Amino acid sequence: MRSRGVHALAATALPTLAVCALALVLTGCGQEAGLESAGRAPAAVGPVRLWPDLPPATSPPLDYGETDTERVPGIEVPDNDVHAVDPVAVLQAEVRGHREDRSGADALYAETVRAIERCGTDRARCPVLAPYYRDLTGNGRDELIVGIRMPEQQVAVRVYVAEHGGLTRIMSTADQVVSVELAGRDLIIRAGSAGIPGYEYRTAWSWDEQQGSMLPARDEIVRVKPPGSGVSVVPAPEFVSPSATTAPAPVPPEAGP
Repeated sequence: MRSRGVHALAATALPTLAVCALALVLTGCGQEAGLESAGRAPAAVGPVRLWPDLPPATSPPLDYGETDTERVPGIEVPDNDVHAVDPVAVLQAEVRGHREDRSGADALYAETVRAIERCGTDRARCPVLAPYYRDLTGNGRDELIVGIRMPEQQVAVRVYVAEHGGLTRIMSTADQVVSVELAGRDLIIRAGSAGIPGYEYRTAWSWDEQQGSMLPARDEIVRVKPPGSGVSVVPAPEFVSPSATTAPAPVPPEAGP
């Protein structure tokens, strides 16, 4: 009888609790105060297409080489481990195949090309910076990130992936670099203002599976704090740079002409 009575009490109480819970959501069960309005919600505004009658483009946009990839000739990568590769040897192999290039992803200053060729015998003037390693493609292995100092405060940044026992370059860019940062699987390049005082360019390069290369997925102009001023910097928390694996010490910069 006792067990049956407990079950009967529970069966009677459950509908009451359910009603009270619903009332609590609507008006606050057992409380005098009800829900308070937070004010009028802003109206949702969708995108509006301007000049919808404009004809489509008849020619493709300019190709800046963002999707260009290239197998590095003569470079073998045991077990697809980029840590076993000498970055200087990689750049020397590229220079041999593109020595005369003055534009595109392989373009380097003539004095930079000569300095790279002399890295084996003149390490003090070698423009190749210490390499960094990070899994940027999500393949579970590190990629090789190489920087090259060039004249006019420019730095070339190149990224290589190891595949099928060889090395493929999946990114190449050059600019007057303020800093290069790693944020997750993105490579963030901060460049000079290009004539806009108080601002700098920030480009986030991200791996694109379809193109098989690193693409400038986000490019923006950001206000920065001038040295010694009280002007605040526009925050950009997504550009926080975690630690990365690197070689023990950087290679000294290239000497001027």
